[in-house]
Amino acid sequence: MIANHKIAYQNVASKYYTFHPEDMEKVLRDFTKVLENADLHLDGRMFFSIISDPQSDVMTAEIFMSVKEDSIKEKIDPKEDIRFRSYFALSPMVMSRIMDEFDQNSQEKYWDLIGFLAKNQLSQTTPVIAEFRNSISGRNYVEMSVGYSQ
Repeated sequence: MIANHKIAYQNVASKYYTFHPEDMEKVLRDFTKVLENADLHLDGRMFFSIISDPQSDVMTAEIFMSVKEDSIKEKIDPKEDIRFRSYFALSPMVMSRIMDEFDQNSQEKYWDLIGFLAKNQLSQTTPVIAEFRNSISGRNYVEMSVGYSQ
């Protein structure tokens, strides 16, 4: 666990989705397609917040993707209900990494994060955030974080 972690992004588009966890790739493809069809240019950074109970069969999440544009107002159909933030930051957070087998290890890491908050008498202030990352060597991994207060 890493305490005092922070996440910060510029020019982030987001959209809420409700789906079965095994359909995550379909959701990501859908959101990517919506943004690309609006002539937005993705910069490769993506993360999501887990809004629903992680043990539920159906998941509600807010999917976030960074774009190169500093505004999307005229480009997105309002029916898509996409939110835009020129700056998105959360701090302080506690973070844990999943280096492989994300599907199998995400539940365990989720409960590790919640357990850390309880053990240290901290209050949860954000949903759990999962960030897809890539190391310098090209290895993919996930960072799961949750915001807290004393």
